[in-house]
Amino acid sequence: MGIFGRKKSAAPEQRRGRHAAPEPDGVEDDYDDSDHALEDLPDGAEGPYDLEYAPEDEIPRIDLGSVRVPVPDGSQVQVEMDPSSGGVRAVHVVTEQGQVTVSAYAAPKSGGLWNEVANELAEQLKSDGAKVTSGRGEWGTELSAIVGEVALRFVGVDGPRWMLRGVIAGPQSQSAAAPGVLREIVRHTVVDRGDSPMPVRTPLTITLPDAVAEHIAAQQAQQ
Repeated sequence: MGIFGRKKSAAPEQRRGRHAAPEPDGVEDDYDDSDHALEDLPDGAEGPYDLEYAPEDEIPRIDLGSVRVPVPDGSQVQVEMDPSSGGVRAVHVVTEQGQVTVSAYAAPKSGGLWNEVANELAEQLKSDGAKVTSGRGEWGTELSAIVGEVALRFVGVDGPRWMLRGVIAGPQSQSAAAPGVLREIVRHTVVDRGDSPMPVRTPLTITLPDAVAEHIAAQQAQQ
């Protein structure tokens, strides 16, 4: 499954979600992603999956409580800690094509949260000087951005009372292959929303497997 590492600070940043979202306003649309057009997919396309419909397969996943994220062969799992609280800020899957981060949030039953988030994210990136482009992907809107030497790709999926967001950050030399890696990880992710009511956009809690938590505790003790 990879080597567990610990990171202290953030990098420069029903079955499956089926709510198709329009493209964000005010964002350039200058890349062709027609191979992954939503309308070209069969109705029974794969996940991401709500826990209730999680498949019984042989795909290795790391169980982070709210999400079970696939870990491809040859990749590493890196845990990012919050120095102020001592808790987990994020968990990344580091691949040859870039660092993948998958996060789940509480969402309304009506869906559509990813469209709102994509609009806000595009505006934020543009205000930071990034070149942002938008296109249609497997689940709707995908955002691509260039920040310095880093290429970013964002995807989002609206599920039943949850929204899943995935991002891959890597060198521009890997920007052609990176989106496929991101989609494959998101596609096989399982979301455990839980039954507790919570405000929309609340991040679903990340918990670490015992072995990972013990590994990090041992590292902290050595330091």
